[in-house]
Amino acid sequence: MLIRVLIVLLAVLNLGVALWWMTRPAPLPPQPPALPSGVAQLQLVQDPAPEPEPEPAAPGRPVVPVPAVADSTPTAAAEPVSTAGSPAAAAVLPPAPPPAQCFSLGPFAEAGLAVAAAERLKGHVQVAKPRTLPAAGASGYRVLMPAAESREAAQAVAQRIGAAGFDDFLVINNGEEANSIALGRYRSREAALRRQESLRAAGFAAQLLPIGRDAAPQWWLDVALDGSADAAQLRRLAASAQSVPLDCARLR
Repeated sequence: MLIRVLIVLLAVLNLGVALWWMTRPAPLPPQPPALPSGVAQLQLVQDPAPEPEPEPAAPGRPVVPVPAVADSTPTAAAEPVSTAGSPAAAAVLPPAPPPAQCFSLGPFAEAGLAVAAAERLKGHVQVAKPRTLPAAGASGYRVLMPAAESREAAQAVAQRIGAAGFDDFLVINNGEEANSIALGRYRSREAALRRQESLRAAGFAAQLLPIGRDAAPQWWLDVALDGSADAAQLRRLAASAQSVPLDCARLR
């Protein structure tokens, strides 16, 4: 019986608490505590700080305005802007001159012709120097026995040359020198002369013949001209048959 009474009493108390919670007034927002006089209020960074109110001037004391303090942070001097890489600066620069060209004009049969060509080219070229190309000698020499009347006669002479103790000979069978006897080829004239003299001392009429023809000396005119000159026109003015490119370092 006592337990039932306690249960009913607890239920009534819970019901009363629930009714009070539902019917209670809304709580007031918390108010900041009152600060003492003369204490500054804490302001957040994003909130603009309120401007301080001017203090009232004391009686008989004038108010002196505080001048604004200028920012003492030094400002960086303006750096000069370079216009070296700009299109306007590039247009001001003069264009580079074309490279020089060098040629050898000729060949001239006489030195006087090369000198006369140099005179005609004055004012048209930067440099004009005559140059002599020496005569080219023979590339070698042969020792040869003249052609015999027949093949048999040439064979008989060859047998006599061998019997005299000479070697290195050959009977030519055809061509313009048919029935002649080749007695050797030599690079130097001195060696060919020694071979010829030894054969003549033995009674054989050997001959000395150069290989190739001796070239006559030639004269050339080495000229240097700027890149804008017409090489073909200068060649015609110099009356030269050829215009051969030349390394300009040879004219320095």
